[in-house]
Amino acid sequence: MTTVDLAFRDVVIPGRAPDYKGKVRDLYALDGRLILVATDRVSAYDVILSKGIPGKGRVLTQISRFWFEKLRDRVRSHYLTTDVSRYPEPFASHRAILDGRSMLVERANRFDVECVVRGYLAGSGWKEYQATGKVCGVPLPPGLQLSSPLPEPIFTPATKASEGHDENIDFDQMVSIVGGETAERLRALSLEIYRAAAAHVASCGLILADTKFEFGERDGEIIWIDEALSPDSSRYWPMDGYRVGESQESFDKQVIRDYLDSIRWDRNPPPPRLPEAVIEKAARRYEEALGRITGAGPTR
Repeated sequence: MTTVDLAFRDVVIPGRAPDYKGKVRDLYALDGRLILVATDRVSAYDVILSKGIPGKGRVLTQISRFWFEKLRDRVRSHYLTTDVSRYPEPFASHRAILDGRSMLVERANRFDVECVVRGYLAGSGWKEYQATGKVCGVPLPPGLQLSSPLPEPIFTPATKASEGHDENIDFDQMVSIVGGETAERLRALSLEIYRAAAAHVASCGLILADTKFEFGERDGEIIWIDEALSPDSSRYWPMDGYRVGESQESFDKQVIRDYLDSIRWDRNPPPPRLPEAVIEKAARRYEEALGRITGAGPTR
C-alpha cells in the first residue's frame, strides 16, 4: 500500500449517508446540530481530483479546533466538541473513522458572504490592484508590489458561491445582502480575529497573508462557523523566506496547482492523475502547518 492509498477520499458511515457533500467536507444534519467530517479530498480549479492528500482532513479539523478554542473569548463559534464518544449514534460507534477528522457543531443560519481579510497583497487582490489600484473598492497606496504588506489589514468581502469561484464585492454590495448593521459587525469581527491570529502565528515564524471567514446567526447572535484559519481558507507564508515582489511558498495545495500548471492542464474534468511525489509533498506542507501553528505532532 502506498502513502497515497492511505487517503480518506471518502468517509463512509455505515447506514448513514451525508446530507451534503462538499469539495472537502461531508455534512450530517442532526436536530439543532451538525457533524462536519473533513475528508482528504482535494480540489484544484474547482475540480475534485481523483486522489486525496493523506491526513489533510485531520489537519484541517485540528487547526480549526485550535483556533475555535484559542479565540473563544473573542468570538462565539459553532464548535462543540471533537470527542466522538459524545456524538449521537450511529456516529459514536465509528470512532476509528471519525476520530480527528470530525467536529460536532451548532447549526446556524449562514450569512451568504465570505468575510475576507487581507494583510498582504496576493492572489485576486494583487490582480485587482494592478488593474484599478483598489481591492474590493478599498483604495491602496500606489507602488505596492506582489506580496507587499498593506498599511493595515483590509476587509474585502466576497459572494458565497455554491458552485465555482466566489466573486469579490465591495462593502456596499455586502450591505445590500446582509444589511448595514450586520455588515459592520461582520467586518469588525473579521478584523479582530485576523489581528489576533496574525499575532500568534508571527510568534511561530509565519505570516498570515490573508484569510476568509464564514459567520451565521443563532439565537439572535452572530457566531463563527465552518472552518477556522485552516491552510485551505488562509494563506500562510514562512517568515524566513519572505521577499516582497515575489510569490511566496505557502502551506496549502499550491504545490498541486503548480504541478497542474506545469503540465498545462486545461482545468476541465477529468483531472490528470497526480504523481505520488506531488501528493506526498503537499501532505508534508499541511502537516508542517499544523505543527507550526498548534505545536501538534503528525496526524498520520
